Amino acid sequence: MKIEEILRERILVLDGAMGTMIQRHTLEEADFRGERFKNHSSPLKGNNDLLSITRPDIIKDIHRQYLLAGADIIETNTFSGTSIAQADYHLEEVVYELNFQSAKIAKEVAVEVTKTTPDKPRFVAGAIGPTNRTASLSPDVNNPGYRAVTFDDLRIAYKEQVKGLLDGGADLLLVETVFDTLNAKAALFAIQEYFEETGVKVPVMVSGTITDASGRTLSGQTTEAFLVSLSHVPLLSIGLNCALGASQLRPYLQVLNEQAPFFVSAYPNAGLPNAFGHYDQSPEEMADQMEEFLKEGLVNVVGGCCGTTPAHIRAIAEKAAKYKPRQVAEHV
Repeated sequence: MKIEEILRERILVLDGAMGTMIQRHTLEEADFRGERFKNHSSPLKGNNDLLSITRPDIIKDIHRQYLLAGADIIETNTFSGTSIAQADYHLEEVVYELNFQSAKIAKEVAVEVTKTTPDKPRFVAGAIGPTNRTASLSPDVNNPGYRAVTFDDLRIAYKEQVKGLLDGGADLLLVETVFDTLNAKAALFAIQEYFEETGVKVPVMVSGTITDASGRTLSGQTTEAFLVSLSHVPLLSIGLNCALGASQLRPYLQVLNEQAPFFVSAYPNAGLPNAFGHYDQSPEEMADQMEEFLKEGLVNVVGGCCGTTPAHIRAIAEKAAKYKPRQVAEHV
């Protein structure tokens, strides 16, 4: 059964935070290096994507925990899986392998868990993060015309990532945590280009991030403008994640519900961070807040971002099972 058909029947659950779960392991430099990168010239601690190669046991276990908690879709461990982001660690040459391995291990766990309940297929979403550069804004306050990255730089980097993810077995692609729509356009251009060149085609999800109470992305767009900017692409879904907690996200999801010709997703943080940068919202509290989206019929996909754990996803999945999905026009 295709994911489009399932989304018409029920609300699907996306997994929670990868970084939050990795932090629980209190890993050291040696874990990130493994044998493979033992003599690498740069520090590698904190390069979570690399763990798909050096500690796949940890990543597979995290995927499994989310699936057993009720997730229908798990994201690959590739949020920083572009040559642009990996340049910080001087690891541009392993980008294809990093994405391939991340998709491969996620797919293995998804297949394994699906076998236990064949009537509930699990999907792997290739996670495509925003990179650590923005095509719309200058990082230099004294030179507003300067850009640290070009559209073509991004397109080329994203295309390499897409190839690795799809070769590794990803079922979907998720362009997520979009703070600059021009970056997202480069990612979507690269995806469409790859589809045309190879004949391979999978559903594409996009998720933006509202950076503060202004209701705008970092590059200044309202939710409506964000939607309009990307509506020329035949997306599976559009939605919002990160930055805000569930209650703060609700008005912006209402905009998408009213205007989006696609399915709508929402995976907020576990509330807002405290003074130490930690997320304190309990699974029950977060699920109760997200139940408001579900009651109003605003969403088709729900999950969690920063600070969320399998316990949060389990609580959200239990709520989601009680409600019908948002209805979308038949042309989706």
